[in-house]
Amino acid sequence: MSFGLLKQALKAIRYESRHRAPVRFSRWFLWLAPGLFVKRWLLVSASGVLLTGLGLAIWTNRTPVFYIGRFISDFLETVTTFFPSYVSGPIAIAIGILFIFWGQTRSLGSITQVLMPEGDEELIDVLMTHRRLNRGPRIVVLGGGTGLSNLLRGLKIYSANITAIVTVADDGGSSGRLRREIGVLPPGDIRNCLAALADEEKLLTELFQYRFRAGDGLVGHSFGNLFLTVMSEVTGDLERAIAASSKVLAVRGQVLPATLSDVRLWAELSDGRRIEGESHITEAQGKIVKIGCTPSNPPALPKALQAIREADYIIMGPGSLYTSIIPNLLVPEIVEAIAQREVPRVYVCNIMTEVGETQGYTVSDHIRTIDAAAGHHLFDAVVVQKKTPSAQALIRYAQEGSHPVFLDREAVMQLGRRVVIANVMLEDEHTGQVRHDSDRLAKILLRWYSRVHEL
Repeated sequence: MSFGLLKQALKAIRYESRHRAPVRFSRWFLWLAPGLFVKRWLLVSASGVLLTGLGLAIWTNRTPVFYIGRFISDFLETVTTFFPSYVSGPIAIAIGILFIFWGQTRSLGSITQVLMPEGDEELIDVLMTHRRLNRGPRIVVLGGGTGLSNLLRGLKIYSANITAIVTVADDGGSSGRLRREIGVLPPGDIRNCLAALADEEKLLTELFQYRFRAGDGLVGHSFGNLFLTVMSEVTGDLERAIAASSKVLAVRGQVLPATLSDVRLWAELSDGRRIEGESHITEAQGKIVKIGCTPSNPPALPKALQAIREADYIIMGPGSLYTSIIPNLLVPEIVEAIAQREVPRVYVCNIMTEVGETQGYTVSDHIRTIDAAAGHHLFDAVVVQKKTPSAQALIRYAQEGSHPVFLDREAVMQLGRRVVIANVMLEDEHTGQVRHDSDRLAKILLRWYSRVHEL
């Protein structure tokens, strides 16, 4: 019995030495990787210690240095009398390296325990991830609705330099009620983007999306909308509220409203009707021939313009064409800023048409509509879904009057746009609901950016 236990213990020790020790040893060497800003400050600290000692020696006429040197000399002479130099030297080196390794490991372990008490990640992993994300491209994404937040969820894996420019034309649901009753800008789309870019995304999404089911005046409101509304009242405006919330939520990147003006959408339909309000435009179930906002030509948020001017990559969509994408383009300064940039610019086309907005629209129809609203060619390429949804999904959407957006390639090419065809769709097996897959879409967009950026 005891012999068997001994064999198991020896096997466990071998396994630990073969697997865990090399891994930990290699992870220790990650601290030597360039760009972590650790080695240079350790070297500065060591140089400070040496300079301090040199200063003391000069100040005291080098007397301590003389006695210390003589003591070390006598000590080494005594040691080498009993142990030859070829034995005592390597032993001293080994002990010294052991002390250095032990001290560094324990000190870094203490820092990690304070900064990350849960112990899910090691400090070096966090630093390496931080370095990689902060070296990512400066990406500006324009849109609104669930499409924008869905894309941000995938992009934050590749870069921390993300700016989401969000429409503030929403007037339905909880956002609309807060807008009418309190007079704040609609926080709904901004709430979704903040949750998508937060480190603790799953918990924050559940918290921000929570809707009250009881209470006078609270029923139907989401916690995230109320949170941003209160922050707006405390800080003075929505821009400051978003900045403060971003710090609290540890958001990667920044979320900015396209404008701080109280913008309200209007649309003229083919049957002559003029519809006021973003939520009423879709409900009108008509063909939109013109869209605008009141007040016209609202001023852009200065930070949004700065982000566009400094961007390495500009993405539009995905999202509702008339109520999420185009409202940002009704801000003339944003359109001009994008038009002046000579960086990769891409539009992510929707997978399905939308009832009340884009029935029967092809990919080229989407592009023409954006060009007409902006008065410029604001993007160079369009991302289009490759495969069609399943029969179950097609039937489900057909019952609502929605169909896959048809790719009329020749018409798109005539408009001077490149077509990026990829499988970026995620379909719910139970409900048949179709949307863009966050990870796949982000990967395709970054791959296209890298290819274009190298040319």
